[in-house]
Amino acid sequence: MEHIDCPFCNPSKEDIVMKNELCYARFDKYPVSNGHLLIIPFRHFDNYFDATKEEKIAIINLIDNAKNFLDNEYKPDGYNIGVNVGYTSGQTIMHVHIHLIPRYKGDIENPRGGVRGVIPEKRIY
Repeated sequence: MEHIDCPFCNPSKEDIVMKNELCYARFDKYPVSNGHLLIIPFRHFDNYFDATKEEKIAIINLIDNAKNFLDNEYKPDGYNIGVNVGYTSGQTIMHVHIHLIPRYKGDIENPRGGVRGVIPEKRIY
């Protein structure tokens, strides 16, 4: 079911970098790094845990394809993959989406802790 006010429900052809039957990838409009992609199911729902098994497989397949694309186009040194589930986790668009964030050597002084940085004082351990 599409939601008229959802920015992910009706992507333009220009926004879609790649897709499969159940989801598509687009560049994040507020990228953390060069090449930051979002993997978005076509079906509107807000919680990753509500994805069907088929949607989860499609998401994983598209993440892998997007990684190959980013390796060729941007040549990052690493990646972060993340999904925010719910307002408390930082989700601002209530249509599930997975961040594929290329990382580059030197993009932050000390990358230790990676995704643990969602709570900054817990990142370094």
